Amino acid sequence: MEVLEPLRVLRGALRAVLARVREGEPGEGREPFELPRFWNALGQTYKVTSQEATKLSLAFSRPPLASAEDCQKLSEDVQNAILAVAAVYYWLPKGQGTTLRKMVRDATTEVVEGMIQLTETILSAPLESLSQEQLISTGGVWEACEQVSSLPRDNQAAVVSTLAACLGVVKDALEEMEHALVEGEDPYSDIMEDEELGFRGNRDTYWSEADRKLLSSCMGLMKASKACLKKVLGVVKAYGKADSPDQIAQLDDLADIANEISPSVDELALSMYPPMNQLAVRLNAAKLASVLKKILEVTRTSHVCPPSEEGWVQFLTGAVDHNMNKIKNFTQGQL
Repeated sequence: MEVLEPLRVLRGALRAVLARVREGEPGEGREPFELPRFWNALGQTYKVTSQEATKLSLAFSRPPLASAEDCQKLSEDVQNAILAVAAVYYWLPKGQGTTLRKMVRDATTEVVEGMIQLTETILSAPLESLSQEQLISTGGVWEACEQVSSLPRDNQAAVVSTLAACLGVVKDALEEMEHALVEGEDPYSDIMEDEELGFRGNRDTYWSEADRKLLSSCMGLMKASKACLKKVLGVVKAYGKADSPDQIAQLDDLADIANEISPSVDELALSMYPPMNQLAVRLNAAKLASVLKKILEVTRTSHVCPPSEEGWVQFLTGAVDHNMNKIKNFTQGQL
């Protein structure tokens, strides 16, 4: 048997595991599920996988070259470690929260992908030499395995993490647009109109006065997006629980809608740049307003919104409507 043949077999097996992790459904076990036991088991399997990656890398880092039997044993140990990681991931039922489960799935996927990368690097690199690529690939597996310690421990923490990430993206988009508005003053505003044409030439590079009126309300909608996410994040941190199926499902709903907000903000922002198509701006603004009203309504009817928090929900709903009505008025002639 050729020395590297077990590694080729291993690579194929790891690719099959990766496909199953990406597409597979959780197994609803007969035993009662215990979250602390799950995290302990997942941590152990990630630790073993990290150690097996080190052993595999060292075996192909210096002479003497590993024998076919040693390579077979190393490959089997790596495969068993990865199968154990996947098996523990499958313990986690959907009932613990789809947001949490997606984060654990993504982390598990990174571990398997890292091990595939390491295997491919060893197969492609010259034998008996520790290449830079092999060092990087080994470090990649270590890093992927270490992230288990920073994963959210329940669905409430997972949804907090999702909302914070969405808020970060929206903040960046808002800052970028504010900067563009400052930078995007009409560069020819101090020059008189063309005497023959009666107006200046190319409007593709700056906003007209009519555009700027519309932009003001669009910015209002983007600021409302930031405020919505900030307030929802605050109440999920303060009141969010993952003790019952209803609470877990409500948190998942908030995360799902929040994930629609940042792409909607991006689409609106892109349509706001000159040359502006006002109808496209109106359509993108309407889409964003709809998503914002949806997250506000879902928040209002969920366990994270006691009566003391209903005031800001009402206020932000009004702010979204106010800006959207202004956008409709400014673009009435475009319909």
